[in-house]
Amino acid sequence: MAAERKESHLVTRVKQTFPDAVLETVVFQDEITHRVDRADLLRVCDFLKNDTQMQMNYLVDVIGIDRIPAKPRFEVVYLLYSIPLRHRVRLKVKLEEGESVPTITGIWPAADWPEREAYDMFGIVFDGHPNLSRIYMGPDWEGFPLRKDYPLRGYKDQYNPFGEEREEN
Repeated sequence: MAAERKESHLVTRVKQTFPDAVLETVVFQDEITHRVDRADLLRVCDFLKNDTQMQMNYLVDVIGIDRIPAKPRFEVVYLLYSIPLRHRVRLKVKLEEGESVPTITGIWPAADWPEREAYDMFGIVFDGHPNLSRIYMGPDWEGFPLRKDYPLRGYKDQYNPFGEEREEN
């Protein structure tokens, strides 16, 4: 019964506060996911962190997902947790290739490295990020290895003679 009240509160309070920003809400096995418009992401995140009834003070992770051939192609997933209230919420933002999402490092500084990881592996750009640069791949690396259209053996170059040839555009 207490879980139902918590779940109801986490769903209704966000939807009532942001009726136009929350595009979809899914509750599955007591996990709440709000899909939000990317233009409203910062407002929703700021509310979730600073509202006394939400207190999402811990950013668990920021994850990039390639959903090719689905449209839009990419999703950015934010996993949030309230340490004092012991509840969690997941936010999702969908993006087409070439679109960007605002950085949330101003709200949760811990987003710095996970956003850089999503950039490095998927090519997702976070507008306003203080240091959006590669963290795993070298600065001269071409492509984004976790995209589903990236060749399994990589591209052929001096270090990888068995990779696939690049397509000329």
